[in-house]
Amino acid sequence: MSKISYKTQYPTNETVEREWFVVDADGEKVGRIASKIASVLRGKHKPTYSPHVDAGDHVIVINADKVRFTGHKMEQKTYLTFSGYTGGQKSRNAAELMAKFPDRVLENAVRGMLPKTKLGRQMFKKLFIYTGSTHPHQAQQPKEFKF
Repeated sequence: MSKISYKTQYPTNETVEREWFVVDADGEKVGRIASKIASVLRGKHKPTYSPHVDAGDHVIVINADKVRFTGHKMEQKTYLTFSGYTGGQKSRNAAELMAKFPDRVLENAVRGMLPKTKLGRQMFKKLFIYTGSTHPHQAQQPKEFKF
């Protein structure tokens, strides 16, 4: 009787094949779409997912200025920034942030759903958010991602 041993094949940075996806955020809820984007950035949609490897794909988000909040979050949700200096903490609500920097709303939501490690920062670099319906990544031949 011979012993059969099966080795689990873990993905490495050399073996990971990354794709490019386009996500249209028009009319989507911020938290719902951010969790789906974070899942693609981590690589959880692939059968070769491994938590210790950055196996995720590149994500291009268009129409980020047309995302929406439910309830009274537009007036009540606050975003804090801190410059590092005394008295350097600033607070904005979601309506102010959407008016001035509409892409940062989705950036903050996705960043909060990724790991808070070097690996998470590396995953976040594969996210590209644009407020309009066009993007400069046509050369990568991105596919539309269906949720």
